[in-house]
Amino acid sequence: MKIYLIRHSITEGNLKKRYIGRTDESLCMEGETLLKERLAKGMYPEAGRIFVSPMKRCIQTAQILYPSQELTVIDEFSECDFGKFENKNYEELKDMPEYQRWLKSGGAMRFPEGESKESFTKRSLAGFERALLMCGCDKQMLEGRYKPVGGKAASGFSMAVFVVHGGTVMSIMERYAVPKGTYYDFQIGNGEGYELILADDFATFGRIYSGLNTGRSGVALSSGADDRIFDHMDGKNYKRLSA
Repeated sequence: MKIYLIRHSITEGNLKKRYIGRTDESLCMEGETLLKERLAKGMYPEAGRIFVSPMKRCIQTAQILYPSQELTVIDEFSECDFGKFENKNYEELKDMPEYQRWLKSGGAMRFPEGESKESFTKRSLAGFERALLMCGCDKQMLEGRYKPVGGKAASGFSMAVFVVHGGTVMSIMERYAVPKGTYYDFQIGNGEGYELILADDFATFGRIYSGLNTGRSGVALSSGADDRIFDHMDGKNYKRLSA
């Protein structure tokens, strides 16, 4: 199954480099322009089913990219609660002892009066797995034992798009990307994203397979001959979206 993970486009808070979590900002003009320019270049895929965060910036991004398609809102995809850091940028936070402690923890410490990375990641993954079940994937797929027919989930959805937050994308990629990486290895900019292949050895041929069973080779079947050669050699089941 092909999964596309797309981060929402630019908001005013993003332009000012603020921690925008539970603040429900809309896209700014620059954010709308960015999406339209990338759409014109063919960066974004067609979608079988579209899942979004309930926050305005994600819904608006999806509506620009997929204006005629139905959106399924997943509440668990709401952005992280940044607590005392909310709506502030580095210059406003740098002298706060709590912020310095958070930086020294490598981002692992709970946001003061907010959410921890651990709880946010757990929530994001729960939402992602719920969305996969809606696509027809059963519990066996989530455990790496699912046998799709022709790479499709039982409902016939072979492709799904997720328009979410950067942290949500990072949580999903940390769990499912092969080769493995850390949460912060998968940071992306506004309007950027990943193509991720979720499959197992029953969905492909020989030892070329990818996705949920991360103990195996994790080799993806991407589009294009060059991609297939590259992925086979490097054992990757994902790639960045590009125009």
